[in-house]
Amino acid sequence: MPTPALGLISHGTSSPEGQAVITALAEAVAADVRQRGITDTVVLGHVDVQAPDVAEVLRRLPADRPSVLVPLLLSPGYHVHVDLAEAVTAAGGPAPDSAGSAHEAVRDIRVAGTLGPDPRLAELLAQRIGALTADDEVILVAAGSSDERANDASRTVGDLLAETLARPVHTTFLAGDRDNLRDIVEQKSHLGRWLVAANYLLAPGYFDDLAARLLATIGGRLSAPLLHPSSPAPRQLVDIVRDRMVAVL
Repeated sequence: MPTPALGLISHGTSSPEGQAVITALAEAVAADVRQRGITDTVVLGHVDVQAPDVAEVLRRLPADRPSVLVPLLLSPGYHVHVDLAEAVTAAGGPAPDSAGSAHEAVRDIRVAGTLGPDPRLAELLAQRIGALTADDEVILVAAGSSDERANDASRTVGDLLAETLARPVHTTFLAGDRDNLRDIVEQKSHLGRWLVAANYLLAPGYFDDLAARLLATIGGRLSAPLLHPSSPAPRQLVDIVRDRMVAVL
């Protein structure tokens, strides 16, 4: 098989800090896969907010070689099942569930799995939380999605974190009506409970700011997102991205 090309697809953010840490992750992944001889071509793009978009990434990747898109997203939701799928089909790649479809792929484009769920994310979350006391009530804070498949994936990571910490972890969301963080914070404030929140967000930005504001109302503690300007891209994330790529080759 010809050497594949790699497209890294993030959500996109208007936060300068968020943009910087995503770029740093992409650079760390590029250095890793080049050193291992997996690919010599890596392009970073986004499904929203920033340029280049997915269509432009696919235009930049060589059409005569297999292209692998790895979503730098924590769970599979609308952006994966709709945005990425439509961009791949428009670029000449296979249509989703194309068995028996009239669409015939003219280009080898493969979409890898999202970063989560993965036990290594639970390990990283536990590191971010730090020391806990017996009285700490731990929750996982995820963005939330209109696609329940994405929410279920976040709950799986919450379960993995509970196993890692050997204590209960309740998964909450910043968007949506079910298990909404705002509601949980209001409930706990009436009970006078102390919350320690594992920040299941990839980078600084709108949702990270929202989670921090909500936890501050009850004096709760929120860990840093998985990518943070104060530290290099975690080895766990680099390894997961590489593994997602290799899995579809």
